Amino acid sequence: MIILKTPEQIDKMLRAGRVLAEVIDEISAAVAPGVSLKELDEIAERSIRLRGATPSFLGYRGFPGSICASPNEVVVHGIPGDQVLEEGDIFSADCGLILDGWHADRAVTLPVGEIDPEAADLLRVTQDSLYAGIENMRPGKRLGDVSSAIQKVIEAAGMAVVREFAGHQIGQQMHEGDVQLPNYGPAGKGPVLEPGMVFAIEPMVNLGDHRTILLDDGWTVVTFDGSLSAHFEHTVAVTPAGPLVLTEGVEKAATAASGEAVGA
Repeated sequence: MIILKTPEQIDKMLRAGRVLAEVIDEISAAVAPGVSLKELDEIAERSIRLRGATPSFLGYRGFPGSICASPNEVVVHGIPGDQVLEEGDIFSADCGLILDGWHADRAVTLPVGEIDPEAADLLRVTQDSLYAGIENMRPGKRLGDVSSAIQKVIEAAGMAVVREFAGHQIGQQMHEGDVQLPNYGPAGKGPVLEPGMVFAIEPMVNLGDHRTILLDDGWTVVTFDGSLSAHFEHTVAVTPAGPLVLTEGVEKAATAASGEAVGA
């Protein structure tokens, strides 16, 4: 079942999403060599609460942080601890919040200082795949069109789609309904998209093997072969006019609304 949102509910989710965009900006500005994952988590929690929202990850199924902090070979769900970022690392921050009962969810992967060209390509391709998926979040398209568009960008670049994890419905719960959004699969399959559907779209991409390993902490997922992994995510609504990215900042949203881009 896919739960549809009214325009008024989507507007509430948009407000939550724009708050999250501000939080992500604060986290991003703090990422630098010498900064610990725990410090970034503290910045995120403080930023969320100062804006009148609640961290949605903290305590969720027992998770101990306000962000999933995932450097280098960590694919998703890294626990923010004492590890310190180093020059040349890449770092994924996945963050969610609740504002007035509505969830927003977003992830970015960031360079730590100067990174090598291969790592930079990984970040670019992963983000490009996200926006290829977003472009297909239009009434009359099928969910498989979103999945296929993401996969094509990734595999055209010679990179690997992580298959064990998928995007999800989101609303008054972080994971809503029973229909997921894989980052791979054939076009033309799956439910027909219609206004009111809202999904968190989140491609995860590895430079090497697509397989992953769950560590003994029960949360941290790493690449099977130790290769780098990147993760980008936005919360996106299907509207009569096309995709509405709920977790973009005001300036980027204005650019998209002007017709220049769906997102960047």
